[in-house]
Amino acid sequence: MLGFQLAFAQPQSSKDDLQKQKQQIQKEIDDLHQSLNSIHGDKTKVMAAYRLAMRKINARERMISNINRDIRRLDENIFQNEREIYRLKKELDTLKIQYAQSLVFAYKNRSNYGYLNFLFSSTSFDDAMKRMAYLKSYRQFRETQAQTIVKTQNLLLHRSEDLSLNRKDMSVALQTQNNQMKSLEEDKKDKDQAVQHLKEQEKEVSAQLKKREKQRQDLNKAIDLAIKKEIQEAEKREKLARQKAAEEKKRLDAAAKAQAAADNKKTGLNGANAVTKPATAVPEPSSKGMATASNANRSYSSLESTPEGLTESIEIEKKKGHLPWPVSSGDIIHRYGREVISSSMIFNNDGIVISTPVGTSVKSVADGEVISVNDLDEYKYVLIRHGRYFTTYNRLSSTDVVKGQKVNAGTIVGKAASDFDGSGAVEFRIMDSHGNYFNPEHWLKPR
Repeated sequence: MLGFQLAFAQPQSSKDDLQKQKQQIQKEIDDLHQSLNSIHGDKTKVMAAYRLAMRKINARERMISNINRDIRRLDENIFQNEREIYRLKKELDTLKIQYAQSLVFAYKNRSNYGYLNFLFSSTSFDDAMKRMAYLKSYRQFRETQAQTIVKTQNLLLHRSEDLSLNRKDMSVALQTQNNQMKSLEEDKKDKDQAVQHLKEQEKEVSAQLKKREKQRQDLNKAIDLAIKKEIQEAEKREKLARQKAAEEKKRLDAAAKAQAAADNKKTGLNGANAVTKPATAVPEPSSKGMATASNANRSYSSLESTPEGLTESIEIEKKKGHLPWPVSSGDIIHRYGREVISSSMIFNNDGIVISTPVGTSVKSVADGEVISVNDLDEYKYVLIRHGRYFTTYNRLSSTDVVKGQKVNAGTIVGKAASDFDGSGAVEFRIMDSHGNYFNPEHWLKPR
């Protein structure tokens, strides 16, 4: 029974967590609603209205997801309670039958004569003691049966009360879910209205989007050049290391031959009797060698020719799906890939854009080395290498790192800048040495 009680202790903790998340999301929705109302009708902030509407929809969907998890929890609790009630009823019926049988037996043997006759029919003193012990234990058994019946009845009552509460909670949760679904439809209408306003200002918005697209292409070119330069330098270092290793091997071979010749001369050996000492082997630097030592199924690049570069690559791969966010607060307002508002208003995103207050600290998501700190029109960006992987932090108003600086996860790289509509936003990207861009949402930990 203790195991059953412990099993029902865990959902309570889950319930508290879900309730806490629900309160946080509701506060976020209320704040977004207030922000939307504050700029309602302001034609200069139609893009901000669109973003707020999208964030509100995102928050509302998370709220519905939270409620769905709570409904699944309640459904599981109801199932467990119903199953336990069924088990307790069966157990109670069995206990009552057994107790009734023991009462009937006691009634039939209730006279003192029968009790004494049972004792005096003993064949020995030890037998009589055993019979007395049996009668005593039988009385205790009946008392225990009675106590067990009472306890089982109490447990059955508690489980029935729990089931009743679960069903009430389920009814409330389903009603809340229905209300949130209606609110989501209203949020989508707000988004559609914002899109309509964007269309009314299509000329101005299109100009802003063209500017952003040019910035995206310029940033891509700058990143590609920086990565190619890193690869070239890594290949040059690896080639130089191989040359040094070959020269060292050659030197050691020559020294070994000279030493062998001197030893042979000293001992008077020559020709077929001469002894040649083998040179000490010099390990040749190779990323393939390290790959074999660590993971034979993994391909490696020249950026992992050093133990440090290899470690950084493997560490960021291990943390995929669990990397910290580059900002402490904010929502994704533009997701990875192609985002279509209308036929003439299209976002092409190589990463994600996260809304966050202007001036928010932007942090590195993993250990690495800064390889580029540059300006991009009115913004600044930072490019960090993590072995064979790279992360970009764009739309910064200022930077706190310099090229060549070693950084750790959590190191502040800069501050979030103001976007063209006045709200704060940061662009975050993840790519590899082959120029492949990845969806950052698959790498960052869930919020």
